[in-house]
Order: sequence, then C-alpha cells, then structure tokens
Amino acid sequence: MEKNEERIIKVTNRFGGSIGYTIKDLNNLQRIFSPGETKEVSVEEMKKLSWQAGGMSLIKDYLIIEDKEALYEILNEVEPEYFYTEEDIKDLLLNKSLDALKDCLDFAPEGTKDLVKKLAVELPLNDITKRDAILKMTGFNVTNAIAINEATKEENTEPDSKVRRLNEKVENKETKPTGRRVALDANKYNVVNRK
Repeated sequence: MEKNEERIIKVTNRFGGSIGYTIKDLNNLQRIFSPGETKEVSVEEMKKLSWQAGGMSLIKDYLIIEDKEALYEILNEVEPEYFYTEEDIKDLLLNKSLDALKDCLDFAPEGTKDLVKKLAVELPLNDITKRDAILKMTGFNVTNAIAINEATKEENTEPDSKVRRLNEKVENKETKPTGRRVALDANKYNVVNRK
C-alpha cells in the first residue's frame, strides 16, 4: 500500500440523516456517520468506498472529504459548492444574488441542497424570489414549511387541555383515592368500597 493511502483525513457527514457503509476489502469495515459527524479515516478507505456501488455518490453528494489532495484523487473534479459550509449557505440565502442561489441548486451535492432547504426554513428566508427558486428547482416549498413551523410553535405554547379548571374539595374521609388526582364522594356516586 502506498504511503499516501495510509494518510488519515477528516470526513464529515453533511446530510441531515445518518450515513453508513461497509467495505468488504477492509475486513468488512463498517462506518456509520450521524448527521454533522466528522470521523478520521484513511485515504485508502475513501478510495475503496468510491469503487463500491453507490460509494461515489456517498462521497460526492453526502460526505465532505476535508483533504483537497485526497478529494481530487478520488473525484477528479469538484464544484465549488462541494465545500459550502452552513455559514456560506446562510450568506447565500441572506446576502447573495438569486443567480448565485440558482447556481448552487444546479451544481451543489445533494447534502448541500438539503442544507439550503433546512436553513431557508430555520432563518427564515424572507426573499420570495429565492423561495420560488428553491421550489422550482428542488420541489421543496419553503413557504409551506415555514407556515407549518409557525403553527407547530403556536400549538406548543397553548396550555395543556387536561388541566383541571375547577378546584373542588372533597370532604369525605372514607374515600381513599388510588392514583386519582381528585377524590370523589363515594356515597354520591354509589361507589362500593372494596377492601
């Protein structure tokens, strides 16, 4: 094995979900990346992943290889959007031109596009033309997602519907509630005490 392939590099999952793979050539090595997780792996591992079915798509669309030399060895050509960070995408959504956003949506890896959609809702993105571009180019409706988030926030701030509104006191000492929040008068409701 070449010395370069033994080199350890950082790889990050840019996808919003977990990613996993198994490499049979490396004694059935299994890796699982949680969303946003960075792991240190060998160049050899990434090369062998790229040779497997679906491996190149994982590297290109969902993982970020932070070592540019290794990245170019594996992918040969990389679009600038491959390297976009969360801060770059926030800047793109809030400050850059509509054409810059469209270029990102045309050329970015899938993981970057997922981050664009997520941040457009979280910020929230107020530029309607950019919202429309995201809808037309990805099928994701930012306006609806923001509305759903707002409705969910409103629901979570409403008082619990199971809170007792009246504070009734029960004077009957014979009634021993078991698991009840309010003791009821056994005589009034024809309850038979079982001992």
